[in-house]
Amino acid sequence: MALLELKDVSMIYNGKVKALENINLTVSKGEWLAIMGPSGSGKTTLMNIIGCMDHATSGEINLDGISLMDVNNEELTSVRRDKIGMVFQQFHLVPYLTALENVMVAQYYHSIPDADEALAALKRVGLEDRASHLPSQLSGGEQQRVCIARALINYPVLILADEPTGNLDEANQNLVMKIFHQLHDEGHTIITVTHSPDVGKEAEHCVVIEHGHIKNAEVS
Repeated sequence: MALLELKDVSMIYNGKVKALENINLTVSKGEWLAIMGPSGSGKTTLMNIIGCMDHATSGEINLDGISLMDVNNEELTSVRRDKIGMVFQQFHLVPYLTALENVMVAQYYHSIPDADEALAALKRVGLEDRASHLPSQLSGGEQQRVCIARALINYPVLILADEPTGNLDEANQNLVMKIFHQLHDEGHTIITVTHSPDVGKEAEHCVVIEHGHIKNAEVS
């Protein structure tokens, strides 16, 4: 069953620069898809559209039964908050809040902060003993795991990860990818956006973006 569908999606900037052109893509519930491509290929633009951070210029996009082309910017923000868990390369943790509080911030914007639920989310990524630590007291891998816990806290239908291992050493990259495998095994739908072949091959399926077009699709 499709969770996300894009039909003939294009993105044009300043009326002439085609970042994406006629993208067709379907992501099933429970699928793990990697979107790959070099810098400037259009993969970040595609991620921003899927992540409800930007409106496409044309085409059709449906996420969990919602037409993203038919909602305004405020409604798009609500869809992102309610439907998508974001994991960022740069972490984007609040520096003066503890790991637990950083997870609870996501709850605050969605419903009601719950320390027990937030601690349970940290436990899922192996960080319950680091709950009271500030980001500056955590390693890069630990900070990324806090980001994953934050992404999971509101039970999203889609986990969208932007270069999730881009700032990590090999050991932490392997640890983070192990968590993604666990999430996939549990039935979560995941999209990872990456330029790394090592990260891309971990996914169930892979599409390659070049010059705003999907070049090919591979099964790993």
